[in-house]
Amino acid sequence: MDIKTIKYILWFDEISKNDIALVGGKNASLGEMYSRFAELKIKNEKLKIGDVPNIPNGFALTANSFWHFLKFNQIDIKIKEIFSKFNPNSLESLRQTGMQVRNLILKSEFPVDLEQEILDAYRKLSIFYGQKYTDVAVRSSATAEDLKGASFAGAMETYLNIKGDKNVLLAVKKCMSSLFTNRAISYREAKGFDHTKIALSAGI
Repeated sequence: MDIKTIKYILWFDEISKNDIALVGGKNASLGEMYSRFAELKIKNEKLKIGDVPNIPNGFALTANSFWHFLKFNQIDIKIKEIFSKFNPNSLESLRQTGMQVRNLILKSEFPVDLEQEILDAYRKLSIFYGQKYTDVAVRSSATAEDLKGASFAGAMETYLNIKGDKNVLLAVKKCMSSLFTNRAISYREAKGFDHTKIALSAGI
């Protein structure tokens, strides 16, 4: 078994274009770019703490972390129940379904182990840039993204200029909930994707 499949977090240098199922299309592309540029020695090999590399470093939460979050809060079953009543031909049903699922996610807490891994990685990244809390972008990357015939471009949310432990955790949670925006739900419905089988990877 590939150890990457059970990790909650992967750094960009651990990710390749073959990891869409783990970190989604956007984050897989970021990891591929970072790793390839590293191989080509575009990065400065003599970087020290506080130096700024040519290619910004970062990490991504995996699909495993998304499912862990849902199961820990026992909302994976609730989401299935909500979608069992979803009427794709009703705008009101779309609005209510999306709102209910997003609220479930936003009101839920991170499992202690996952929260600690996110904060440890964020602090490690901050130290690398010589700061206590560095500014980051937190972007959504769905595991059904950038597949043949489906892009999901702009369907989920990205948050910029995020700084500090609490703000990073909140932005990650908002990215997870954005998997269930009205636009994302409508697009999956049109493309025939199962709403309960797609994971959201937050890239930081």
